[in-house]
Amino acid sequence: MTTTIRPLRLNHMNLVLEDYTASVAHMQQLYDAELMVEFPQKEWHACLVDLGRGIIELFVPYDFLPAARFGPHHVGVEYQADLDTVRAAIAERGIRVIRDIGLALHTHPADCFGIAFEFYDGSFHDRHWDLLGGKIKPAEYWRDEHPLGITALKGYSVAVRDGAAAGRFLESFVGARFLHEAPRPGIAATARVYRVADGEVEVLSADGTGPLADHLLRYGDGIYATQYAVRDLDQARAYFAAKGVSPAAGSAADSLAIPPSANRGVVFEFGLWQQR
Repeated sequence: MTTTIRPLRLNHMNLVLEDYTASVAHMQQLYDAELMVEFPQKEWHACLVDLGRGIIELFVPYDFLPAARFGPHHVGVEYQADLDTVRAAIAERGIRVIRDIGLALHTHPADCFGIAFEFYDGSFHDRHWDLLGGKIKPAEYWRDEHPLGITALKGYSVAVRDGAAAGRFLESFVGARFLHEAPRPGIAATARVYRVADGEVEVLSADGTGPLADHLLRYGDGIYATQYAVRDLDQARAYFAAKGVSPAAGSAADSLAIPPSANRGVVFEFGLWQQR
């Protein structure tokens, strides 16, 4: 029988960005994100930041030349999962491991529809962080007190050439449960929405020419955007206006996007999505 991973939690999104100091400052200044911990390595400077309890890990190479042609991008996502199960599922499918540090590993994105899946048998949301002097802020703070009004990290969207094949892969590999199909008129695409752990994954297929088709031509398969749910779209729009940012139309009708030009080269979306 083929082994299926059953993740417990979406731990964090993984981004490759340029210029560590500028990228951390951007997250703090635009979103009021909090720096949780830093992981300086010989290859890159990494860190975790909290935005609405949707944690993001930044990987910033000291020398950006190897990544320059591709540019800043979502490299992958980390899930909390049993590593024995993870290793069995990976081996059975012949998926390559591109980085393995024992406690966590990353799959090769070329074997996973452009996503480097990271797995770790632990969580980051309830720990004490020295840089914060405690735990990350509770969900109630981000929903009720912070002016952006984030209610949850909804999940992420994935741009793919073959939506059906990507969906089958997610169902088999990480136990994705199909929820529904929905139009994404803002980027000329159709989304097949899946539940994975405590978040959602939108598998996006292009409907002819348009922004998603252009994205696929430029980047190929891979994560398109990190998606946050907010309690009020007008409130979120006013928040960004006060920060001097004009959001673009999001992929869904009730969403807005912070485009790459205003977000260190990657897309974040904020919308009225309903978790299922």
